Amino acid sequence: MFPLGMSSLSVAEAALTILLSLGLLLSVAQHLWTLRWTLSRDRACALPLPKGSMGWPFFGETLHWLVQGSRFHSSRRERYGTVFKTHLLGKPLIRVSGAQNVRTLLLGEHRLVSSQWPQSARILLGSHTLLGAVGEPHRQRRKILARVFSHAALESYMPRIQATLRRELWTWCGVPGPVSVYSATKALTFRIAARILLGLRLEESECNELAKTFEQLMENLFSLPLDVPFSGLRKGIRARDLLHEHMEKAIREKLQRSEPGGQKDALDFIINSAKEQGWELTMQELKESAIELIFAAFFTTASATTSLLLLLLKYPSSIEKIRQELASHELTRQCSCWPPLAAGSWPECECDPDLTLEKLSRLHYLDCVIKEVLRLLPPVSGGYRTALQTFELDGYQIPKGWSVMYSIRDTHETAAIYRSPPEGFDPERFGSAWEEHRAAGRFHYIPFGGGVRSCIGKELAQAILKLFAVELVRTVRWELATASFPDMQTVPIVHPVDGLQVFFYPLPPSCGQELVSF
Repeated sequence: MFPLGMSSLSVAEAALTILLSLGLLLSVAQHLWTLRWTLSRDRACALPLPKGSMGWPFFGETLHWLVQGSRFHSSRRERYGTVFKTHLLGKPLIRVSGAQNVRTLLLGEHRLVSSQWPQSARILLGSHTLLGAVGEPHRQRRKILARVFSHAALESYMPRIQATLRRELWTWCGVPGPVSVYSATKALTFRIAARILLGLRLEESECNELAKTFEQLMENLFSLPLDVPFSGLRKGIRARDLLHEHMEKAIREKLQRSEPGGQKDALDFIINSAKEQGWELTMQELKESAIELIFAAFFTTASATTSLLLLLLKYPSSIEKIRQELASHELTRQCSCWPPLAAGSWPECECDPDLTLEKLSRLHYLDCVIKEVLRLLPPVSGGYRTALQTFELDGYQIPKGWSVMYSIRDTHETAAIYRSPPEGFDPERFGSAWEEHRAAGRFHYIPFGGGVRSCIGKELAQAILKLFAVELVRTVRWELATASFPDMQTVPIVHPVDGLQVFFYPLPPSCGQELVSF
């Protein structure tokens, strides 16, 4: 029934008028939104802003980014070039790729740009971290962490890391069905970070519970900065507070039983190094440092380890070449506890680890494999910076105060320096000729960033990947449990969408002996 005197035609006309008005309103709002950012350019600079779209008011292109994943950036790079503007996570952003452009940013730290993380990440990680520090505080924190990842420190971590990796592979072999590799490697790398780097004595169930909580923190690290019920940021804050509660309890227990001057793990190095510099760390600083260490070693290493296993599964010829190299260096020896008497009955292995940093350094082909995995599937897509002053990049102005993100993945994909197609898996590209090419432009390969903000734990990450690869190829064989290889998701970090389902089987003891004949 229509109101008195109103025909169906009048209703249709009214509805059409409302729709047209809404459409006009949206069009005007978007025009004003675009104009707002166009007028924010530095008028003292004659160069134009980079090409690109600022999306919808307030939301920008965040929704497009969340839905499209890595395709969002590649499609806009194809349309606008290696430097383009957009609006993500509540802020205007200029996306940059290409070795020369990235070089300008990374070497311009503290002069052209300053490190910047999204507001949500700063809230969740805290203010007492290397990631958030700038200027002199950054230099001091990096100096402290340099001892954590020194050669001597890494060598002290090696036996426990190797034993942990070996035990994990044995466990995977005892699973009656397929193993979700990405989930398994996340649990593994969390244990390495919590027990070996932090020296925290956690029961298995407690460790697994904290790993899940930390994963929730990471999943909401790049959420919209809206602290409202049911938002990603609110979920991240709850996870952070729970982690801090557990960390404070564990750190207090650790401090009570620590011997003066004792340095058994990364957290010991941090505490003692700070004291030597006259810096007594507060409990809040210790908790945030602990979270940062796990952050640095957890998701990224799990991502790279999963990618390594996946690519070796896709290209089995590389497995044989790794085995040949191990044989040539007499590193095919299996643990005397292997294999266990019955599936699922894993012994408490007390065999001496046989791998050191020096031995790993001899494995040149394995080093090429690790480099190629990190080139093709770098765990982190890039890094954020804030422009400290207006400067030029590829013919465009980067206005003071704007956010800039350099892309690791795009830079690797578009680098002309590689002699074989960049999209293919070819460890040989990092062979003897690589150093010559690398000298011409070291910013073509940046899985760990560069400049004063380069990843300080990169040597540890590469050592873990090499240890994992060695134990993998000489201890087990693995088969894909699905009909096809999974797609890879790149937001917020590279991982297979189905977790990578794989069957693991123990190799017989004689396998290591047979490898010597290669």
